[in-house]
Amino acid sequence: MSESGSTYAAAGVDIEAGDRAVELMKEWVKKASRPEVVGGLGGFAGLFDASALARYQRPLLASATDGVGTKVDIARRMGVYDTIGRDLVGMVVDDLVVCGAEPLFMTDYICVGKVYPERVAAIVKGIAEGCTLAGCALVGGETAEHPGLLGADDFDVAGAGTGVVEADRVLGADRIRTGDAVIAMASSGLHSNGYSLVRHVLFDRAGWALDREVPELGRTLGEELLEPTRIYSLDCLALTRTTEVHAFSHITGGGLANNLARVIPEGLRAVVDRSTWTPGAIFQLVGEAGSVERLELEKTLNMGVGMMAVVPADSVDVALTTLADRGVEAWVSGEITERRAGDPEAVTLTGDHAG
Repeated sequence: MSESGSTYAAAGVDIEAGDRAVELMKEWVKKASRPEVVGGLGGFAGLFDASALARYQRPLLASATDGVGTKVDIARRMGVYDTIGRDLVGMVVDDLVVCGAEPLFMTDYICVGKVYPERVAAIVKGIAEGCTLAGCALVGGETAEHPGLLGADDFDVAGAGTGVVEADRVLGADRIRTGDAVIAMASSGLHSNGYSLVRHVLFDRAGWALDREVPELGRTLGEELLEPTRIYSLDCLALTRTTEVHAFSHITGGGLANNLARVIPEGLRAVVDRSTWTPGAIFQLVGEAGSVERLELEKTLNMGVGMMAVVPADSVDVALTTLADRGVEAWVSGEITERRAGDPEAVTLTGDHAG
């Protein structure tokens, strides 16, 4: 009796399912394009017409890569796959815009235990929608099937993006001056950071279920946790066109103080007043359910602020008007002062949150 030869399918990799996934995602990728994109989906590499950069005097390319961490577990458990891609785009493009760069294009990497074409296409749909919101193109990606390493329903996503900025318009610490104002832009919720803490507190310790109706949130816990990351890139670029901006800070892992400190120069500090805003209910719920101290919350979660801008004091009114016109809730949360001897921190948080 002879045994039939081994096949890739027998090992758990379904090439036909992968091909089907590509066909399903094509319509969404087509929508996330720019005039500079050459060719379509299906090549070995994405092509972008760099002659568009000829209008720059000295173009600097900016690059960033990221994922969405354990938030993918929420998507998997809820069976909702068409929003996690927006989180991925937000994590990447809003790192690019911090230096003033316009996001040009992204590529993605989706790793699954088993290819379910409709599921992969839904993930890519979210990525394409995120790229559209960010004004960049999705020029390609990779879907990898890893049977034996991941369970059939397990998956992870990552992405890389490229942007461009004029050399003499790069934003950052060297532009910040004493007296500058710190403007905070509201987050849409937890965004894509701190989910290991959130899951430990709400699931493991509090024993809450994703379908639990939470009156303070006005929806189920799962719906709140899956709220997509706000994408600020076009809003930040609009600010740079309408008024003077010295720096941006993307508030991600590490919280507000640690991320803002990355753009504060030696000799200066940012003093941020907590009383200027009220974090959303989810932040208080995590703190109370897990008896998490404020310092731990603040160094893990964004506490209601997803992006910050440092602008000259005389640019505040125009900046706030620009953001309001774009539907972004924003407010002056602090200022830049001299860092005195004995002030070890680049960022000082004062006061207590409003409400």
